[in-house]
Amino acid sequence: MGYNLQVTIDKDSGFCFGVVYAIDMAEDILEQDGYLYCLGDIVHNDEEVARLKAKGLRIIGHDSLPELKNEKVLIRAHGEAPETYRIALENNITLIDASCPVVLKLQNRVKASYDQQEKILIYGKHGHAEVIGLQGQTNGDAIVFQDIAELDNVELPDSFTLYSQTTKSTDKFYAIKEELLNRGYQVNANDTICRQVSNRYDDLGDFARKYDKVVFVSGKKSSNGRVLYEVCLKSNPNSYFVSDPAELNPAMFNAGDTVGVCGATSTPMWLMEQVKGVLETY
Repeated sequence: MGYNLQVTIDKDSGFCFGVVYAIDMAEDILEQDGYLYCLGDIVHNDEEVARLKAKGLRIIGHDSLPELKNEKVLIRAHGEAPETYRIALENNITLIDASCPVVLKLQNRVKASYDQQEKILIYGKHGHAEVIGLQGQTNGDAIVFQDIAELDNVELPDSFTLYSQTTKSTDKFYAIKEELLNRGYQVNANDTICRQVSNRYDDLGDFARKYDKVVFVSGKKSSNGRVLYEVCLKSNPNSYFVSDPAELNPAMFNAGDTVGVCGATSTPMWLMEQVKGVLETY
């Protein structure tokens, strides 16, 4: 077609260190043993999961964990609730713990708060793996909300400690803290948002503004992907969300367009390279 698109991949996009660490660990054991169980999707990206499954990764749900005995099981970057460790101990399961250090630190802080009998609120996505792990530190007592409107009809204690899932937006976290203070609560706010994620918010906007079109590559299940795509869209209305190079279409572009390719903390670099390759054939 001869569109002659100028395609650039965002050098700051791609896996965060927690995901890199988990995948490196999995690959080492797969090479050694030929198979490895992983509790939940190792990363919220179907293409990367398929690549690892082909190497012998077996993804299992929490309901299957009690049925395993004398096996190795990988805990992914999102971390796990204490219950998982208890079952592993009972079943002689060796846990390969690839919990992200940022998440582990937060789990420890939440547990310490809970042990001191503080009331705990967690700003995070319901049902998200990391949030389940955090709530587990409080025996399920923490109040989880993903939108402040959910707290409107909830009897909250006069004072409480506020935590956040590590991949949430810092701006939103501080806005929620302000709003709760305005409502007259005593709020002890702990900003536990991962800087590798929050710095990407700022840098991504700058990246998106530089190009005629932006292709944002991410799994549909990634909450981080959704948020980062919104950042792209705000900075450049000509931004497209794709999970797979097959979703690209020449009609999205004009001849000579400059195109920026970027992604979530769960998007593998090889997938962004594939997208770039397809765009360069137009």
